[in-house]
Amino acid sequence: MRFSLSQISPQVWKNGGGSTRELAREDTAKGHMIWRASLARIDRDGAFSNFPGLSRIHCIVSGAGLQLSNADVQLVAAPLKPLHFDGGLDLTARLRQGVCEAFNLIYDPDRMSAEMKICDAGRHHFDDGTQLIFVLEGSLRLETSAGVEQLSSGEGWQGVAGGFVDIAQDGRAVLLRLGHL
Repeated sequence: MRFSLSQISPQVWKNGGGSTRELAREDTAKGHMIWRASLARIDRDGAFSNFPGLSRIHCIVSGAGLQLSNADVQLVAAPLKPLHFDGGLDLTARLRQGVCEAFNLIYDPDRMSAEMKICDAGRHHFDDGTQLIFVLEGSLRLETSAGVEQLSSGEGWQGVAGGFVDIAQDGRAVLLRLGHL
């Protein structure tokens, strides 16, 4: 499945501190979330959404990042460094130097394993399984058993396959692998 930010409207957060664009998602037959990938814009300091019983990988993809904290936990979300943590934590977000954007994966750790990589220019292999690829900058060429796709900044692909991603010289992409347990 191919997707593009140009076709996904941002959903403003209840607290007004930012917005989210849901890129892809998988639910159980009963409608419970197994995983969700999204791109969030964080506009100001405030409460950070929690997802009890789920795990989270949060990666700043533009801006200087943020501090996530409560009385017991201090986490730093730094640019292009995937941060893994318990999605059920009650955290407050504090921007480091203004607005930032984050690529997020929220998933059920009892059903899934997850690995997120930020990859720069070059050829990158990925094994068979559920994949999500999102272009942050530039362009890439995706080769899978299903065919070849050309993707540009703000575009992505999600499917079950193995293959290669050739990221252009000026490019950068998120490669996300999800494994069903």
